[in-house]
Amino acid sequence: MKAAVLRAVGEPLQVEDVTISKPGPREVLIRAAATGVCHSDLHFVEGHYPTALPTVLGHECAGIVEQVGSEVRTVAPGDHVVTCLSAFCGHCEFCVGGHLSLCNEPDTQRPKDAEPRLGTADASMAQFLNLSAFAEQLLIHENACVKIRKDMPLDRAALLGCATITAYGSVVRTAEVRPGQSVAVIGCGGVGLSTINAAQIAGAGRIIAIDMVAEKEQLARDFGATDFIDASEGDVWKKVLGLTNGGVDHAFEAIGRADTASDAFRMLRRRGIATVIGMIPVGQKVTLNGYELLQEKQLRGSMMGSNQFPVDIPRLVDFYMAGKLKLDEMISRRIRLSQVNEAFEEMKGGKIARSVITFD
Repeated sequence: MKAAVLRAVGEPLQVEDVTISKPGPREVLIRAAATGVCHSDLHFVEGHYPTALPTVLGHECAGIVEQVGSEVRTVAPGDHVVTCLSAFCGHCEFCVGGHLSLCNEPDTQRPKDAEPRLGTADASMAQFLNLSAFAEQLLIHENACVKIRKDMPLDRAALLGCATITAYGSVVRTAEVRPGQSVAVIGCGGVGLSTINAAQIAGAGRIIAIDMVAEKEQLARDFGATDFIDASEGDVWKKVLGLTNGGVDHAFEAIGRADTASDAFRMLRRRGIATVIGMIPVGQKVTLNGYELLQEKQLRGSMMGSNQFPVDIPRLVDFYMAGKLKLDEMISRRIRLSQVNEAFEEMKGGKIARSVITFD
């Protein structure tokens, strides 16, 4: 199959011929229909987070099942599926406690002495985040995908497996936003816009969008924001306090920076909760004013929105089909696999929401 391979940090991805194995007992072979280009992939390209190399990046995909292993029970050939990097074993403490996104058991991967799922003619290749979705096919554990209804467009369904479920889960599962509460969202990229949309679905009363790019205001309002703050003018947390007469109930950091995580904490009202969704680079430290802890404020992390994706993704599909979840507006453009590096460059400019790779 054709796949976009990262061989060295900081280097462009190269589209190469990659060998893919056959399904093991609990594995599923999927023909990719569409894969979103996520900022998280860029973190690994730029070396902010480590990963084994060479590897096929990509982790936000929808497709059609081609083959299944002998013990697979959740999907069958011909099913339409959405993949999710939160592959889960189903039996560890986190899984049985309902925290599937925190599972790190090795059961969902092949043993080290087994034939690798991916490789080239002369070497094996690491699978990225249980998926490796910048490719024409994926070979994954059955607990890394979920069946969806067939009337859901697959190019939009691809966005559900990372950006959308991370945002929705952060609002509904991690932070547990309640109807009528006030929300601020820092960053209006794909995850930030999805967070705004999720807050609207959850019934938030006021939703303040914050971004460095003033031109994103209308887009943010289209996704459900009631207010917009141009972060390029500075003093963001002070402006939120002024707008809300004392702070918001919930603040979501959707960029992945230490300073904006600190801002999220400072813009809270008493007993408010700041949830960091973004991937803050390894080595960066978040600083807080200790006295603000006396106001019973909380700073929390969220791993993929604390998702339970086998339940959440079909619900998100229903939200989209009912006109409540905005996915069409998220897609800035559709591209070919060979254009993946262009998508990364556009992403750095901060003016697009999502590029989606489509496969014939």
